[in-house]
Amino acid sequence: MTNEGTLRLGVFLGVALALALWERVAPRLERPALRGLRWPGNIGLVALSTALIRLLFPVLPVGLAAWLAERGLGLLNHFPVPEWLAGVLAILLFDLAIYGQHVASHRVRWFWRLHRVHHADTVLDVTTAVRFHPLEMLLSLVWKLAQVLALGPPAWAVLTFELLLNALPMFNHANALVPADALLRLFVVTPDMHRVHHSTDLREANTNFGFCFPWWDRLLGTYQDQPKAGHEGMAIGLALFRDQSWARLWGLLRMPFA
Repeated sequence: MTNEGTLRLGVFLGVALALALWERVAPRLERPALRGLRWPGNIGLVALSTALIRLLFPVLPVGLAAWLAERGLGLLNHFPVPEWLAGVLAILLFDLAIYGQHVASHRVRWFWRLHRVHHADTVLDVTTAVRFHPLEMLLSLVWKLAQVLALGPPAWAVLTFELLLNALPMFNHANALVPADALLRLFVVTPDMHRVHHSTDLREANTNFGFCFPWWDRLLGTYQDQPKAGHEGMAIGLALFRDQSWARLWGLLRMPFA
């Protein structure tokens, strides 16, 4: 686990570059990407969030899991289950918890004010996956640390989920043409499935909350197969923040307080 940071950065950059190339070679929708306007703000947010997390948090989820395992603390350490089963259960429970957090970010007023920074992007591509306000990123990290503290999962399971949470949201936000979407979305959240969640119609935006696995939406009644206007006809973003000035880093930082 000593190379966790290097591994996560390598996976993040590799997946991001591969998806950016995929978007160029086989885009799902032929729309202006506005990269020069959007990308500096979107990437600036994740850079700022990463710096704040490194500055403010002495321990991250993988390190906390390793510390708990050494002391036999946490729910999963109290049951005689094989480590592989504890790891699989932890990954599934983490994803369910992230689903619940995502639902809460749409339901609770101040959580939504932070989360709307993500939804205000008027174009959906790989960089939208990292477009989160730093305050929301800090709250998300606290939530993940609380899950690790309660469960006491194997450290490898936490690292695996962190890698999945880096890679799969970039995939399902990408403007990439995915063959066999109907089959693939039985196992992971696909771009066509998640794009519905970014509709300007808030009835559609309150569906398809999953980031990694699609099962929670299906089981808990928040799944919508396709947008009513079709993917080509569906508008993306929020009606409230259409002006281009909101796409710049300063606009994104002040958006929750506007």
